[in-house]
Amino acid sequence: MSKTEIDAVTAEFFGAFDNRGGKVADVARIRRLVLPNGVIVKSGPEFTVYTVEEFIEPRRRLLTDGRLVEFSEWEVSERTEIAGDIASRFSGYRKSGVLDGEPYEGGGTKTIQFVRTPDGWRITAFAWYDQP
Repeated sequence: MSKTEIDAVTAEFFGAFDNRGGKVADVARIRRLVLPNGVIVKSGPEFTVYTVEEFIEPRRRLLTDGRLVEFSEWEVSERTEIAGDIASRFSGYRKSGVLDGEPYEGGGTKTIQFVRTPDGWRITAFAWYDQP
């Protein structure tokens, strides 16, 4: 059952950024999926470490101000390891949308760390690398 639950949390995480068809992206759900003191890291040349709140706000703006529309990202591959109440997942992902009126697409890798809490599986940390 743990793998199924982790799959569901992961799908909900990726779905938080979806604003296709005029839908409002629900990035606020990240607050429920990630522990309050979770660590979020963007790797690469723009290396940045975020708190949950620092991560949410700029993405909320970008996905609701009309600059990035018809956006979604989705998992294309995964490898999940579970040891008791902790888990680690490597995900290949793709993303696409329209940014500032131009088609936008890309992909990369995310690593997500999970812990089983009394309320179910939650994300303790995640990091991502976008392919150039």
